[in-house]
Amino acid sequence: MLLEDNLFPLVMKTSIYRYQHTAWAEHPISQHPADGSVNLVLCFSAKTTLQEAGIYDMLKNKFPAAHIAMCSTAGEIFQDEVLNGELIVVALYFEKTAIQSFAVNIMDYSNSYAAGMALAKQLPKEQLKHVLILSDGSKVNGSELVKGLATQFEKDVLITGGLAGDGADFQSTLVGLNEQPKEGCVLAIGLYGNYIHVAHGSQGGWDIFGLEKRVTSSSGNVLVELEDQNALELYKKYLGVESVNLPGSALLFPLSVIIPGADKPVVRTILSINEEDQSMTFAGDIPVGSRVRFMKANFDRLTHAAAEAAGFIAAKSIVPDFSLLISCIGRKLVLGDKTEEEVKAVNKIFGEHTIQAGFYSYGEITPFNEGGKCQLHNQTMTITSFYEL
Repeated sequence: MLLEDNLFPLVMKTSIYRYQHTAWAEHPISQHPADGSVNLVLCFSAKTTLQEAGIYDMLKNKFPAAHIAMCSTAGEIFQDEVLNGELIVVALYFEKTAIQSFAVNIMDYSNSYAAGMALAKQLPKEQLKHVLILSDGSKVNGSELVKGLATQFEKDVLITGGLAGDGADFQSTLVGLNEQPKEGCVLAIGLYGNYIHVAHGSQGGWDIFGLEKRVTSSSGNVLVELEDQNALELYKKYLGVESVNLPGSALLFPLSVIIPGADKPVVRTILSINEEDQSMTFAGDIPVGSRVRFMKANFDRLTHAAAEAAGFIAAKSIVPDFSLLISCIGRKLVLGDKTEEEVKAVNKIFGEHTIQAGFYSYGEITPFNEGGKCQLHNQTMTITSFYEL
């Protein structure tokens, strides 16, 4: 379904930029809010770029009134293009929506759950409609972070976002709020009032294979045994010849996980393996009693799933002013030089009216499409769309 007409006039304005060789290049689709009026800036780039001195100061000089959020990536999304290592900037002007932003550092807390709870407590709750999370992707347990966040918000507050990336290196990531980005940072941006409307959609598109197995030994996000057998050994058996390429090949073979008490699966990506103790570390928790199945990539389904994620939003029959796309590094590795096809599939659904930008991540934060509690996902295309009435 292609959206053509707005049902309501949109009053927010969005511009997207590439910053190259000390020059700003604004995309033709941009709506040109005045730099001094921009009240929220989202900046995505490779870790090496965000490590450069003066990056934050440069943004603050251009957008002096804005909350400025910065996040390292495994690739950047710029309308219908996928870039690698370029600095892209989303400049947003909300006419009627109040914004609050706060940040914590995971190293100041005993665990990710506590950090999530502490961050959420800082946000005022009256008229809060949406919380956007950008989090460190290497030091944070994403599922525990989300659980901590959820303890402080009413059910009607939508929480979406993603975990920062570091290309395919998985060494360290950077996030920053109103300062130079750094490791361990988790930020939250709250949008307030009755005029802001936010919609979300998320879809995977991976094929499941093999028999379901039960987790019999794990600790947090570290998996040790499936059906009382060593999990890493079993995983290598299923991977076959691809096992020699671990840990890199693990991104191509995630796990479908149904956590005890849940009736819908989430996807978990393997971040690392430990040959010494024969364990696997995932981007989120895999509790004992979880039921898991192995997954593998299907190129056509991955691209179609990205369109389906946009379709959940399009079904509401309102053209978003801006859509934030957060897709997983594993999808990018599978799609390779055809990665832009999933971004173009989203663009085709929304049509020429919607500005879109985002990044490739180490994890996506969103509820299921049908609603419910916010979850950490891996290997999805997750879209958050914004419009102001």
